[in-house]
Amino acid sequence: MRLTRSSDLALRVLMALAVAQEPSTARETAAALRVPYSHLAKVVARLRHLGLVETRRGRGGGLAITGAGREVSIGGLMRELEGVGDVVDCEGDTPCPLHGGCRLRGALRRAQEAFYASLDPLTVESLTESPTGPVLLGLVGRGGRAG
Repeated sequence: MRLTRSSDLALRVLMALAVAQEPSTARETAAALRVPYSHLAKVVARLRHLGLVETRRGRGGGLAITGAGREVSIGGLMRELEGVGDVVDCEGDTPCPLHGGCRLRGALRRAQEAFYASLDPLTVESLTESPTGPVLLGLVGRGGRAG
């Protein structure tokens, strides 16, 4: 199983904001995480919609993680961001001839759920404990500003 780039970035954004001591701008966060601003902006919009990040405009504004963002289950978040569809597309442009009697599809679906279930007990807060937190703090710089 492989996460999409957007889901990976969403986790990194939440983790960076969790250790930041004050809000940072989306441009600063994008620079610190070495990702395109346009891609980060889309991810932040989704996280904001989910109530995990808040954005404030103007002087002293920026991105900040919410309480829900700190405590969100990583497994639940990945289900939300990745969706719980099939791992393989058995009914696409060229439907699989085994579709009617295939056991692989069900096995892959169970494996996908086991992957998410293994992430369920983790939270953003738990992911930012040492040694990860200090490394993240070095990326986002002092006071949440990219360094």
